[in-house]
Amino acid sequence: MPSIPSNKPYRVGRSRTGLGLFATKPIKKGTKIIRYFGPLLDSKKKEEDEIENKYLFELTNRWTIDGSVRENIARYINHACRPNAESDVRPRKRKVFIRAIKNIEPGEEINYDYGTDYFKAYLKPIGCKCDACENKRKKKRAEARAEKAKLKAKEERKALKKAEKLAKAEAKLKEKLTAKAVRKTKKKLNGHALNGKSLNGGSRARVAGKKPAGRKRPAAAPSLQA
Repeated sequence: MPSIPSNKPYRVGRSRTGLGLFATKPIKKGTKIIRYFGPLLDSKKKEEDEIENKYLFELTNRWTIDGSVRENIARYINHACRPNAESDVRPRKRKVFIRAIKNIEPGEEINYDYGTDYFKAYLKPIGCKCDACENKRKKKRAEARAEKAKLKAKEERKALKKAEKLAKAEAKLKEKLTAKAVRKTKKKLNGHALNGKSLNGGSRARVAGKKPAGRKRPAAAPSLQA
C-alpha cells in the first residue's frame, strides 16, 4: 500500500470490494478531501485514446485523467449509490477533487458516485456492493424469506384443515358402521330363542314352524258287545 502522510485525514484499508479509503479524522461537509490525478490522455492521439482501464476519469470530450498510477491515492475511493462525497471536476484547470457532501466520522469509508456510464460498464454486470445496494438486497432477501414462511404457514394450515376434515369423516363413517352393526345384531336376535325359549314365548319347534312331538295315544280296547 502507498504511504500516506500522517496529517492526511484518511488511510487505505480493507473494504467490502477489496481496498477502500477510510477517514481517520472527522471530515466536515464541504471539505476538499483529496485530488484525483494522473497523466492526461488526449483523445486526439490514437495511442492515448486506445488506453483502457477502470481508473480513467473523463474531464472533457478530449481530455481524460489516467488515475491508475500508484501515487493517486484517490483511486482507492469506491463507488456508492448514496455517497458521502462527490467529484468536483474543474475542466479548465484539468483537475478533479473529491469533496465531502456530508460530515464523515473517523472509521467511515469515503465514497462517491462514479456515474451512470461507469456503473453500467463495470458495476452492473457484477452487482453493486455499496451499503445502499447491500441493504436493498438484504431487504429483498428478508422479504423473500417472509413470503416463503407465509406460504409455508398457509400450506400447513391447509394440510391441518384437510386432516381435521378427514378425521371427522372417518369418525362419522365409524359411527355409522357401528350403528349399522348394532341394528343388524338386534335384528338377528329378534324372534330367536334365548336360553331355550323363544323371545316371543314359543318353543324352538314352533319358532321353526314345526309341531312339537307328542306322546302316542294307546290303541282303543275292543268292544265286548256282540
